[in-house]
Amino acid sequence: MIAVQNLSIHFGGIFLFEDVSFTLKETDRVGLVGKNGAGKSTLMRILSGLQKPDTGQVILPKDSLIGFLHQDLAKMKGKTVMEEARTAFDEALSLDRRLHEIEHDLTVRTDYESDSYHNLIEEMNEIVHRLEIIDVGSIDKQMELVLMGLGFVREDFDKPVETFSGGWQMRIELAKILLSKPELVLLDEPTNHLDIESIQWLETYLETYPGAIMIVSHDRTFLDNVTRRTIEIVSQKVYDYNAPYSKFMELRKERIDQQKAAQKNQERYIDQTERLIEKFRAKANKAKFAQSLIKKLDKLEEVEVDDEETATIHFYFPKPQRSGKLVVEGVKVSKWYDEKEVLRDLDFEIHRGDKVAFVGKNGEGKSTLSKIIAGIEKYQGELTLGHNVHMGYYAQNQAETLSGEDTVFDTIDKVAAGEIRSHIRTLLGAFLFGGEASFKKVKVLSGGEKSRLAMCKLLLEPYNLLVLDEPTNHLDMRSKDVLKNAITNFDGTVIVVSHDRDFLKGVTNRVFEFKDKKIKEYIGDIYDYLGAKKINSLAELEIAEKPVKKEKPEPVAAEPKAPQQDKKQRDKEVSRIKRGIEKAEQEIASLESDIQQCETQMNAPDFYTQSQTADFFARYNALKESHQQKMQDWEKLQEELEKMSAIS
Repeated sequence: MIAVQNLSIHFGGIFLFEDVSFTLKETDRVGLVGKNGAGKSTLMRILSGLQKPDTGQVILPKDSLIGFLHQDLAKMKGKTVMEEARTAFDEALSLDRRLHEIEHDLTVRTDYESDSYHNLIEEMNEIVHRLEIIDVGSIDKQMELVLMGLGFVREDFDKPVETFSGGWQMRIELAKILLSKPELVLLDEPTNHLDIESIQWLETYLETYPGAIMIVSHDRTFLDNVTRRTIEIVSQKVYDYNAPYSKFMELRKERIDQQKAAQKNQERYIDQTERLIEKFRAKANKAKFAQSLIKKLDKLEEVEVDDEETATIHFYFPKPQRSGKLVVEGVKVSKWYDEKEVLRDLDFEIHRGDKVAFVGKNGEGKSTLSKIIAGIEKYQGELTLGHNVHMGYYAQNQAETLSGEDTVFDTIDKVAAGEIRSHIRTLLGAFLFGGEASFKKVKVLSGGEKSRLAMCKLLLEPYNLLVLDEPTNHLDMRSKDVLKNAITNFDGTVIVVSHDRDFLKGVTNRVFEFKDKKIKEYIGDIYDYLGAKKINSLAELEIAEKPVKKEKPEPVAAEPKAPQQDKKQRDKEVSRIKRGIEKAEQEIASLESDIQQCETQMNAPDFYTQSQTADFFARYNALKESHQQKMQDWEKLQEELEKMSAIS
């Protein structure tokens, strides 16, 4: 078990998180979520040992190994793919050598009762257990399985690693991590450089992985298929849910709604108490009670509502000119790169209003055909664009067309027209350029930031044909939702190359599968295609909401009988009212104590994963209602006492 205890870290005087604690068990599958800047990558770096926290510690088992796939890996060179993958077993080969040393020592030593002899036996047992996990007897078989699962073919194994792109080198690094079988695997956006088939292979592989896994990803489907637990970083603390991402979102909404309700109830209680204080503070016989109410307010812990992005951005592409019915036609389209044939004799048509997904393994020609359609790549055969087609093309290198001297805001302001001009900052915020980031010059942006800006700019142009090559790679979930909503409502024609199943779901009406230099068409969206291929099975999530049972409020205290003129009867009535007031004050104090205990429990990070949450809130609401009723009863009794005092 890995224990995280009281971690805190801050930048520029602001805490990313403070006193964060949780544990990771041996086979945990955890999704780490939170809005951009919440501290997800920082927490992963701390867990991996690459960064030290300001306070707190990470407690690891002795000699434990952690594998961390992050986005800024060093370039590989000097080895073949297979040689680089084999380095994953350096630890295993070293352990194997150490095991032989121990076995030799044990055969020649005779101090069987000594501590050092027993320590050697203990070390040997640990090494044997570790080697059983790694399975050193099948190294070559394991390397082939993992590399081919991640999209490599046998012909790639002897090629130098430096001949592969950064995305493929990322796959090699992922293969090394999986092959070394660390006790904890940390994956930061692992699907960014994988195609759909490789993602599905990875999902299956991780199901039986012998260690713990923590994942940061903007791929909802991947998180749902792999994780069983979600840790959210929000407002400098963590919430821990025993649920995959989609179920977590339901529970998170419940948490926010209950926090808002608790905050509203607290505000009502504060307002009511302040009115009572104002009413009784000037009266000598009630000044003490008023002071006690003031002290209660001073000690009251404010109920806070966690940050959430509630703004829904409804963005629509500018209405384009109407194109001809036939938008793109290809006849015998082929493509060679030197001696390598990529596409062979493709015949296809794309019509006005079509939304087509290009899918298939990396290297099968998806991006190549999109570049041919965009007029970037030369080809053999015939390709014709239809009448009045105005095309917009997006790829990762599209960011190179941006002016480095312009600010982020100016880049968008130059192309924005009409009503959208009043929503430029909202749109920029959706693409993670909120606040001061909108005033940055383009030349200082990272590659990912430039790609997001290029996508944001593309949305504002009046194109009637969009060709989008991996448009979601640098987008968070909110940005992807904006883009998906815009494409779904787009009047024109769309061609999209993507491996993101959640993004493609419901967007496209045709799927072109690229395989063996050919394309095969499937009607429907990505899940119709996957169903036809019988290569995916999605677990159904139970999201039925449990009804909250409401308890009946306690009965209102009966109105005191009208006081009699007789002094004896009046004194008896005054005594009864005073006893009622004393009892009410005791009950109010007891209710306030119970309410405070509930609110303390509600502030615990793991509270919202408990099965009794619905019953808890029914009790909490009943306590609040009873408290409000008792306060009203107490006030009525005070008024009755004042009337009786006035008569006497």
